[in-house]
Amino acid sequence: MKPKRSPLFYVGDKYKLMPQLLDLFPNNIETFIDVFAGGGSVSLNTPAKKYIINDNNPYIISLHRFLMSYHSDFDLFREYMYKLINEFKLSCSEVGINDDIIELKKIYKKTYFSKYNKPGYLQLRDCFNINKEKIEYLYLLLIYGFNHMIRFNRNGEFNLPVGNVDWNKNVSNALRAYFIWSKQGISLFNEDFEALFDKVHIGINDFCYFDPPYLITNSEYNSRWSEVDERRLYTYLDLLNEKGVKWGLSNMLRHKEKNNDLLEKWSKRYYIYNVQSNYISKFDNSIKTNSREIYVTNYGR
Repeated sequence: MKPKRSPLFYVGDKYKLMPQLLDLFPNNIETFIDVFAGGGSVSLNTPAKKYIINDNNPYIISLHRFLMSYHSDFDLFREYMYKLINEFKLSCSEVGINDDIIELKKIYKKTYFSKYNKPGYLQLRDCFNINKEKIEYLYLLLIYGFNHMIRFNRNGEFNLPVGNVDWNKNVSNALRAYFIWSKQGISLFNEDFEALFDKVHIGINDFCYFDPPYLITNSEYNSRWSEVDERRLYTYLDLLNEKGVKWGLSNMLRHKEKNNDLLEKWSKRYYIYNVQSNYISKFDNSIKTNSREIYVTNYGR
């Protein structure tokens, strides 16, 4: 079965790796605990009775909460988004492409959507920066922004430029699948990973999945993760192991000229599986063939 993509289209999304990961996950999971959930693609594709979605970025959890509030009425949600798209004069190729876009496509063959959407996108961005409670604005910025990223400057202003993308059928398809999935028992948390486990009970048939920022790769998401965080995570995983908690960790062992020596040393005490990585550099959008992504777990398959 083809993996389902999160409607957040989050950087570092694991949906293409899900066939490999699911083969390594435990069977019959009671509660799936997605500790660094991001867009939630792993949860979305992992069979379980209940889900705990956690991320230390409050905007990510706010986006999940916003989308889940519409899970019983996809048509109402899309109608609301279409209204905002029209209000800010953005393109919507799911509905159709107008004459202005057709003309721009003749001149700007690869960037015509960005040329058309830039004025409306900048207006939308300004509106969100004035009122950051408008999470619906943030969701549209995510859809229309460069590489679907969430990025703020030092003043706390969303500053991502417009991308050459728009609302298309893939967005709606991802939302439909997400809404169906989110009708299940899902709890949302906005916590540091250690604080999360002070608030949730873990049963014998539960499973914790960790996909932290990668220490040795370059992206906005990873820039806030340090060696201190990396060591703190490994120490906590050792503690969970002592308590008999099943967990799995995705991480990058090698990328370009860098090697994660901390990971290499620590992981030897557990089970290590190679994962055929799809890591994409935001700088050149090419697959890095000299990267090695691994999945580490404290249980055997």
